[in-house]
Amino acid sequence: MTHVEDELTDQPACWSRTAAEAGACTEELPKPGERVALVGCGTSFFMARAAAALREGAGHGETDAFAASEFPHGRRYDRVVALTRSGTTTEVLDLLARLRGRTRTTAITADPDTPVMTAADHAVVLRHADERSVVQTRFATTALTLLRAHLGLHTEAVVEDARTALAAPLPPGLVECRQFTFLGQGWTAALADEAALKMREAALSWTEAYSAMEYRHGPISISARGTAVWMFGKAPRGLADDVRATGALWIEGTLDPLAELVRAQRLAVAVAVARGLDPDRPRHLTRSVVLAP
Repeated sequence: MTHVEDELTDQPACWSRTAAEAGACTEELPKPGERVALVGCGTSFFMARAAAALREGAGHGETDAFAASEFPHGRRYDRVVALTRSGTTTEVLDLLARLRGRTRTTAITADPDTPVMTAADHAVVLRHADERSVVQTRFATTALTLLRAHLGLHTEAVVEDARTALAAPLPPGLVECRQFTFLGQGWTAALADEAALKMREAALSWTEAYSAMEYRHGPISISARGTAVWMFGKAPRGLADDVRATGALWIEGTLDPLAELVRAQRLAVAVAVARGLDPDRPRHLTRSVVLAP
């Protein structure tokens, strides 16, 4: 078993533990009414986007999300939350350094022995969700679970759905598809982006992601036999029929969207194996992007 397979299989246990411990992190995480920005890079940025949409949608306060390198320094926030598995990503550390003394900052990380621990004002360490693999799976979803639990939006039903996502076979014909598209709405649009990233990283696959209502506005033109379209969450009315009419394989997300992401992670590994690739050694990637001064 590869590192990434081992780590993605461990997600239900990580989620349960993190949800149970979330109450101990109340002071480090955003309070209702605070104006908040969540930041990250790559996978962590997509999790930040999902969490921001959930928080604002739940009425906890204005919440934005940015890639760390694109943070708008002209805006004022009560708190900035940085997601960083490694704790060493250059763009995140540079941003936290610029914000010191101006804005309260919190880092959510997996490794307590890294520079982010002193770069941020506060830190939440999810050591049990750390990973050996380059391709992120359990840290990303566990960090989002922490934020969902903090918002009161996590239940054990999500964990049960994750177990189902790990146990049930992938839909017939899916692994053999030559192109994949993931769709979402609201907070699940970021999960669709993350699913597409997993397919690119692990399987070098031609994969795209879109907001579901935007798919008809051009991207549907690539749908045909041998392609797959996977919806995270409830699909807009009529979209499934429109996609099926192109000959593409339509995958309806029936589980909690975060559990659907686990299914997509499994797909990325399965496609990699089918193509003779090692998902633990993605091309041109390292576990953390550390730039020269």
